[in-house]
Amino acid sequence: MKNWMMATLPTGAMLAAGLMALPATAQAPAAPQGACFRGQLDEGYCDNDRNLVADTPEAARQRDPSTLVFTYTPVEDPALYASQFRPFVDHLTRCTGKRTVYFQVTSNAAQVEAMRSGRLHVAGFSTGPTAFAVNLAGAVPFAVKGGPDGFESYRVVMLVRADSPYRTLADLKGKRVAHTSATSNSGNLAPRAFFPGLGLKPDEDYRVLYSGGHDRSVMGVNAGDYDAAPVASDVYSRMVARGQVRGDNFRVIWESDPFPTSSFAMAHDLRPELQEKIRQCFLEYRFPEAMARDLGGNDRFWPATYAEQWAPVRAVADAVNAPYTRAAFDEESRKELEAEARRNAARTQTQSGGVHNVPQAGGASGGAAAPAPARQP
Repeated sequence: MKNWMMATLPTGAMLAAGLMALPATAQAPAAPQGACFRGQLDEGYCDNDRNLVADTPEAARQRDPSTLVFTYTPVEDPALYASQFRPFVDHLTRCTGKRTVYFQVTSNAAQVEAMRSGRLHVAGFSTGPTAFAVNLAGAVPFAVKGGPDGFESYRVVMLVRADSPYRTLADLKGKRVAHTSATSNSGNLAPRAFFPGLGLKPDEDYRVLYSGGHDRSVMGVNAGDYDAAPVASDVYSRMVARGQVRGDNFRVIWESDPFPTSSFAMAHDLRPELQEKIRQCFLEYRFPEAMARDLGGNDRFWPATYAEQWAPVRAVADAVNAPYTRAAFDEESRKELEAEARRNAARTQTQSGGVHNVPQAGGASGGAAAPAPARQP
C-alpha cells in the first residue's frame, strides 16, 4: 500500500475561526535567544546572515517530525494538484524515510498560516505568497520547477475574448476586469505596478473584481463574465493544453517581462540534516511522464534562493509601496475571505433559481477595492 494520504485545510469562515482558535504559541514562533537581526522578517525570526530568510534556530528549537506535511499552491483547483503531486509525495516518503502526507489548501492565507503555526513543513508557494511565507512564516525557498535547460518562468498576460473589440489596455477603461486574489503577484500586485504607467489605473479606470483564482479568471473571460483578466501565462497555457479552454477563444493584448513561478520552501526550524535531505530529494527527482505533462512540460527541480530569484517580485512590491508585512497579509486575507463569501452567496442564489452569477468586486462593501494595493503568482 502506498504511503499516500491527503488532508484538507478549512476555508472561508471555518478557516478564519480555526486560525483564531489556535493557541498563542502556534500563532508565532518563540522569541530567539541572543542577538537577532530581523530585516523584513516578522517577530520570532532572525536573519543574522543577511540572506533575507529566517536562520535555523538553536538545536533546542529545531524540529524533526516523524511525518512530513507537504502542499502546493492553490493557484488552480486544489484537488488537481493533489493528484498531480502524488508520485512526488510517494518519492519524498521513500527518500526521506519519513511518512509524507499532502495537505490540500484552498487559499494562500491558509497555506502561509499553516507553515507559521508549524503544521506544514514543505510547500510550493505561488510567486507573491512566497514573500509573505518568507517574512511571516519562516519559509526558506530552495527550489523551483523547470526543464533540462533551466527553471520555469511566467509572464503576466492580459486576456480578452478573441471576438471582443479590446486591443489595448486603454480599451478596458470602465470595463469588467478580474484580478485573481488579493495576495497574487501576477493576478493583482504586478498589474497594479505596471498598468498605471501604461494608461490604465486599477480601482480608478475599472473596478477590481476578485475572481478567486487564475483558472476562475480565465473561465470567467471565456464565459463573458469578465471583459478581461490579468493572469499567469503558465496557468493559462496549462488550461489550454488540458482542453479546459480553447486558445483561439482568447487574445493576449499585453504581457510582462518574466517572473519566477512557484517556489518550493521548507520550514526554517527543521533539523539541518533533514533540511539537507529534503533539498537532495527534490533536486535528484525526475518527474514521471504524466506529472511532467500536467505541469507544463517541467520534469525536475532547480536550486533557487529567495534573495536572487525573487528580486523582481520584491521590486514590484517596492514600486507600489506594498510591503510583505503582517498588517498587509491580514488585510489581504480579509479581502480574500469576503470575496469568497460573496462568490458563495452568488452561487447559492444561482442554484436557487436567482439571477446569473455576478462577478464580485473587492473591498468590504462590494464596491471598488481599496486603493492600497493588495496581493498568488
